[in-house]
Amino acid sequence: MIKIHNLGLADSVFNQFMAELRDSTIQQDRMRFRRNLERIGEIMAYEISKTFEYEAEDVYTPLGIKTIRTLREQPVIATILRAGLPFHNGMLNMLDHADSAFIAAYRKYDKNEEDSEIRVEYYSSPDLEGRILILCDPLLATGESIVKTLNGLMEDMMPKEIHIAVAVASQDGLDYVERTMSRLPVTIWVGSVDEELTARAYVVPGIGDVGDLSYGEKRSS
Repeated sequence: MIKIHNLGLADSVFNQFMAELRDSTIQQDRMRFRRNLERIGEIMAYEISKTFEYEAEDVYTPLGIKTIRTLREQPVIATILRAGLPFHNGMLNMLDHADSAFIAAYRKYDKNEEDSEIRVEYYSSPDLEGRILILCDPLLATGESIVKTLNGLMEDMMPKEIHIAVAVASQDGLDYVERTMSRLPVTIWVGSVDEELTARAYVVPGIGDVGDLSYGEKRSS
């Protein structure tokens, strides 16, 4: 069974960053928007790190030796371009020795813009066999892009642990991931869960278009 950790349920400064991330006035400052995504990524990386294995290491200081428990192995942090980049950077700020993977995925609408499909067109990843994988994406709407991305990454490699980190998720999207990934060693970390998902796969109240808010509007295709 998939474990879900909702960090927004506990009172902490994390919720301040989540509030600013959603605020349409604060969103007008792109640098602040990206930095809030980074900060959310930093806190999530810290929380996820509590589940890792550690071992004793002797650290030599100028005056002696101190034994400290440090990470036994480094994870792989994967993200979906382009919206996930600030979130990914936040995680790397904490897990700075981690490897990285990048995936190009997008939602393609038909001519009438009524039906759509998720297309995944590019993977750049280290070997994931037997490793800890963290897949971070700011928004989990339908859950299709997360599932397709994981299936692509695991086509010929199987991580020993999979952590999915998202700032905001729809309940429908979480349910979809749980149904399709239930047999895998998956833990989901989420900042907030929104109940509404529109017919066009918009999460309400959601965040908005994270890629556009971070880097500017893209040309329609």
